[in-house]
Order: sequence, then structure tokens, then C-alpha cells
Amino acid sequence: MVWGVVGLSALGFVISSYVTGVAFHWVRPDTRWVPPVCRMEEETCALVVFTPQARLFGPPNSLLGQVFYMALPLAALAGALDLDWARLAIQTISLATVILGLYLTYALLFINRVHCVLCYISHVINTALFVLLLMT
Repeated sequence: MVWGVVGLSALGFVISSYVTGVAFHWVRPDTRWVPPVCRMEEETCALVVFTPQARLFGPPNSLLGQVFYMALPLAALAGALDLDWARLAIQTISLATVILGLYLTYALLFINRVHCVLCYISHVINTALFVLLLMT
């Protein structure tokens, strides 16, 4: 279970890092080293990064995702999931990411009317992480 959290978090971190790089203009959305299926198209995915929904709490959501995806496996590897209070706190934070993902998916589909494969993948990763954490 811990290694599942580590693996999913690593994938989430890579996606969040790419989106954060685009948000801060450090990386072009269509950069060649990103697999074609994951590249952001200028007129769709890349635009999502600059919508109000992409910065719900001030900094880019992807930057907060990077923090989450770094902290979660560290907590799991450190044994925090063995402590009832810590496990509950981690599960609560993970549930918040799932709820936020539902809103952001709604915003993609009905407010911005844009499909972003990386966004959907991130939301699926967050849901899978939550399910794994519930199984502890």
C-alpha cells in the first residue's frame, strides 16, 4: 500500500511539476521532451493553467499539488499512517483533494469548456490515493 502511494505520488508530482512550469512560463506547453499525449495545446490545456480556477488559493493549484505529492509519500514512508490521528488527518486532506478535483472537473467541462487530459489524470490519481489511504 505504501509503495502504491509512493508510485502514484511520483506520477502526480511529475504532472504537477510540468503544469507549474507552464504556469510560471518556465516551460513551453508544447515542449518536445513531453510525450505528445501529455503536451498542452496552446488553445486548450495551456489556457486552463491561466484561468481563475487554476489558482483557487492564490498560487497555482499545481504548485500546491507538488507539495501534496511530496508530503504524502514522505508521511507514508515515515510511518505516519500507523498513527490513528495522523492517518485521519492525511485521509481528510486527501478527501479534500478529491472534492476539489470534482469542482475542477466541473469547471473544465462546464465553465471553461476545455478538456485537459493531464488534469483528468491528476484527479484520477488523487482519487486512487484517497482509496489507498482508506484501505490502511
